[in-house]
Amino acid sequence: MELESIKSNLHHPDFQYRLKAIAALKNYSPEIAVPLLQTKIHDPEFLVRSFVAMAFGKQQTAESFASLLEMIRFDDTPNVRAEAANSLSLFGAIAISHLVSTFYQDDHWLVRRSILAALTEMDCPDELFDICQQAIAHTDEDETVQESAVDALATLANSQIQEQVLNQLLDLVNHPSERIRIRVAYALKLFEQETAKAALQKLRQDPDHQVVGAALENLLPS
Repeated sequence: MELESIKSNLHHPDFQYRLKAIAALKNYSPEIAVPLLQTKIHDPEFLVRSFVAMAFGKQQTAESFASLLEMIRFDDTPNVRAEAANSLSLFGAIAISHLVSTFYQDDHWLVRRSILAALTEMDCPDELFDICQQAIAHTDEDETVQESAVDALATLANSQIQEQVLNQLLDLVNHPSERIRIRVAYALKLFEQETAKAALQKLRQDPDHQVVGAALENLLPS
């Protein structure tokens, strides 16, 4: 799409035109694309703002980073904030502290799960462990976030903090939620320590058959 058409479509009353214009900016340099994208960070249509957040992750400049920080802090739609978190993570280590602070400040489950997923893909075991503990410790946390936190802990099985991670998982063996215990069973299989094996043995006697199934999976003959 020609640049003049993009500029025109960015102001079209039909948001579908605005979406196409934003998508077309991927073919332009950040110097051209980012200022145009910045004009749409307050677009009334949340899908447009989501596309803008996604585009910023592919057009990486100091200005696009700053715009993503604004979106993740102030946008009133969780989907947009979650997309901003995903794009921020593409900037690498510079984004880690911002993602962690957002996790503490934003209690929406979609944003928190996006941040957990993003940090799992980054080299920041201490920060990931920190937010996992934060999610698990709060009893009023959305359970899907807690499940994601347990899954994220599993990715730290071979890290330099594996002993701390294992201790956190062992504390969850008697968690009141069977859904959490299922995730714990899967996570513990990634640890070779005898304490992990003993905990798995206990989960194989769990009163919930789904937990038992998770703890036995890969051990039973097919």
